[in-house]
Amino acid sequence: MSRRNPGRIPIPASVRATVDEARSALGDRNAAMRYDWLRKLTGASWERISEVLGELDELVPYEQEIRAAHRAAGRNHYAQYRGPLELYAIVRLTRPDPIIETGVSSGVSSAHFLLGVRKNRRGTLHSIDLPLRQRRERLDPRESHVAIPPGRSSGWAIPPELRGGWDLRIGPSQELLPSLVEELPSVGVFLHDSLHTPRHLTFELRTVLPKLSPGAVVLADNTQWTGAAFPQFARAVGVPVRHRGRTDMVGLRIPVPASETGSSRAPRNL
Repeated sequence: MSRRNPGRIPIPASVRATVDEARSALGDRNAAMRYDWLRKLTGASWERISEVLGELDELVPYEQEIRAAHRAAGRNHYAQYRGPLELYAIVRLTRPDPIIETGVSSGVSSAHFLLGVRKNRRGTLHSIDLPLRQRRERLDPRESHVAIPPGRSSGWAIPPELRGGWDLRIGPSQELLPSLVEELPSVGVFLHDSLHTPRHLTFELRTVLPKLSPGAVVLADNTQWTGAAFPQFARAVGVPVRHRGRTDMVGLRIPVPASETGSSRAPRNL
């Protein structure tokens, strides 16, 4: 690969510029790409990662639309998920079907999942959300930025053209996730971004575990509040926790059976 940037991560300068353009269009510096995290989660080659990230210029109009929707609702920055560009890349690199996420808010994570599904021309996103409602027209400084503005619903910042085929279910994941998982033959990506307590994260991980495909990616945000729940899950499935830089966003990749890779470890009881 030519024109590599200095350092240990061999992503061409032109690709890094494309990534920065997409991040700037979305308008949040916290969306800066964590290249090494992406590689560890997907197992993809640097060449393939560079190829997928080179597509991010196609996302710029959508990022601008998402940012405009947030500004129109009085939000100078988005909340709910800090690694949206990685989500798109994970979907493109692993081609999961289906995807489950718990926690939607304005829909930043959902939009990037949907963009990846659209580019893949396969897959379905199933989202569960229990909306937190903003009390007044303007967000009170004491309210959470994930609160949904009056007159809007879960996923309100998602561009309309991405919503086709999106399965959004409103209610607590304690009630909706078990039945959703029962409906599906498998799960290729799971993202927890709902109630951030050790007990709730453990419940969600235990619920999806039986349906996680070999090589599936499991993600959890705001793990500063969920204690040892995610590390315990990682130990049970026999893989390391992958941290997104210094943030409390973490992930792991489910092992592939020995018949496919030559080695694996069976999940322990959670």
